[in-house]
Amino acid sequence: MINTIIFDLDDTLLWDEKSVAEAFKKTCAIAEKTYGIDPYLLEDKVKDNARSLYASYDTFEFTKKIGINPLEGLWGEFHDEGDSFHKLRDIAPNYKKEAWTRGLLDVGIDDNHIATELAERFPQERRNNPFVFDDTFQVLHQLKEDYQLLLLTNGSPDLQRTKLELTPNLQDFFNHVVISGDFGSGKPDPAIFEYALSLLSVDKDEAIMVGDNLHTDILGATRTGIKSVWVNRKKNEQPENVSPSYEITGLEDILTII
Repeated sequence: MINTIIFDLDDTLLWDEKSVAEAFKKTCAIAEKTYGIDPYLLEDKVKDNARSLYASYDTFEFTKKIGINPLEGLWGEFHDEGDSFHKLRDIAPNYKKEAWTRGLLDVGIDDNHIATELAERFPQERRNNPFVFDDTFQVLHQLKEDYQLLLLTNGSPDLQRTKLELTPNLQDFFNHVVISGDFGSGKPDPAIFEYALSLLSVDKDEAIMVGDNLHTDILGATRTGIKSVWVNRKKNEQPENVSPSYEITGLEDILTII
């Protein structure tokens, strides 16, 4: 019998994708106003350069293991413990500036001043634009009465806690919050799922994992022997190599499953 629900954070409860999109929109609008360039083209170029730069650093394997993506690197500060996080913190300022500098160059703008301005503006706009899905709090309110709830999220502890601080009262619903950067590896590693179960003293058949990412949330749960719910809001096609126990298009559907 299910008595525990494990939730992913980004794009399951928090609408991180929208927050990032809004931050890019407002940041790139500055360059559009100054130079008349296409803000969406600039966004694409900055993202492309961010990904290639990110993969070039010797911290890349660590970030993959923990689950920190290139766009998080554009606004994270990484005030975390450990040598790898210290390296990330040292790299971050230049990484942010270089991604915007190269993105601007790709659209024909060579302006060090505005590159610096945009690199500093983007983290501010990301913090200024936290979004939560409309059904998040309603569903958590209903579940909290009858289930143990645990939040299991990949990423930098400093950055993930910042996201929670930007969303008042969300953390209060959870008995525990497990962040991959604290644990040492991230989803889909079964070890972090097993650790989560141990915190609540439950067996794998008493828990269910709810998340939007097939290759971290769902795959990790499957490898651990935990039932899973894929939150497929975009109604994407399910690949053959990952099979969630259930598929829903909104969090409210969880209530009918459990």
